Amino acid sequence: MTSQTNSGSCCSPHGSCGSGATVDVRGVGVTTVYKVSGMTCGHCESAVSQEISALAGVIAVKAAAAAGEVTVTSTAPLDEEAVRAAVDEAGYELIGRA
Repeated sequence: MTSQTNSGSCCSPHGSCGSGATVDVRGVGVTTVYKVSGMTCGHCESAVSQEISALAGVIAVKAAAAAGEVTVTSTAPLDEEAVRAAVDEAGYELIGRA
């Protein structure tokens, strides 16, 4: 992935504040951060990542249990209901975009 998320701040590296941002990652794809409840460990991260990775167009997934967030990079914006279903299949709850 060509961008980094600073979970300690609401501000992006570009100086704009906001949440639920979907950004174009230098031509690589679209990155969206989702809030997921129930993740507590590496196993949880793996289960959520595996289910989301199976969605069409997903390039990369990075789950962070401590933050309760999953960062997904895809070729195009994903249908949030498809992401919700994948997270549900893993046994967790999608709260929405971070």
